[in-house]
Amino acid sequence: MDLSLIIVSYNTAALTCDCLHSVMAADGPEREVFVVDNASTDSSAEIIQARFPSIRLIANPKNRGFSAANNQALPLCRGRYLFFLNPDTQVRPDAFDRAVSFMDAHPRIGLAGARIVNPDGTHEESVNCCYPGQKHSRGELGSLPGGIAWVLGAAMIAQTELIMKLQGFDETFFLYGEEQDLCLRIRKAGREIGFIEGAIVVHHGGQSEASNSAVVMWERKIRAENLFYRKHYRPETIRRILRSEWIRAACRLAILRLALSFSSDKEKVRAKLARYETIQMITRSMAEEERSRSRGTGKK
Repeated sequence: MDLSLIIVSYNTAALTCDCLHSVMAADGPEREVFVVDNASTDSSAEIIQARFPSIRLIANPKNRGFSAANNQALPLCRGRYLFFLNPDTQVRPDAFDRAVSFMDAHPRIGLAGARIVNPDGTHEESVNCCYPGQKHSRGELGSLPGGIAWVLGAAMIAQTELIMKLQGFDETFFLYGEEQDLCLRIRKAGREIGFIEGAIVVHHGGQSEASNSAVVMWERKIRAENLFYRKHYRPETIRRILRSEWIRAACRLAILRLALSFSSDKEKVRAKLARYETIQMITRSMAEEERSRSRGTGKK
């Protein structure tokens, strides 16, 4: 078995079915497909099982989060490679062939991202050379192999043996930030992160979060970043990052409040205000927690 695909679904029945149609229609290699449904309320599990009886469905009684749901399928995977795929994607016919060929030709690469495009064919930024807050770390992460820091988690292929050794995703990341953490752990283990230009995946983007407000989404992203900071940076680095984020948010808020009176699209400005108010609130809270932690450990 060359490839084990894992798709985590949450209230995306129609999109997941479109994704699975593209997966089944794609060219070789030999593959198995797992769908882990996180307690969807749109009958996703029943619809998927009825339309795709050959896939392995794991239906959770509650939403366990993206990381934990992916990890549930890991012990069942028999492929040489794992392919983590979002339910709001569609793979081009040759994407899997190109991905497996790339990994076979580059054994030093532990995980690689596909080329992500929007439904209109435009490029979606999916490769990053720095981690969140890294510019404040003063070389703290040390010398890591390869030039790519992390790739977008919508479509990633990885060596099964390596992911098993690393025990999969860190389940403290419920949603967002999990691919950044996994990519960093892979590099710390001595492997590189890659990018497969020829493996193209269409991404519809953020559909499992469509029912949530922008503020809720931003809060989740910010908290995930702060979890990443705590896991990988020293306390003094975290304080620098939080201070910088708070100042940046304060400056943006001042500008937006002035702009509100003159803007013709006040709802758009209010949405941005809510975003930066959320950032400021969370960074203030995290900074206070960091100070408390530092006092508790005797660090200044």
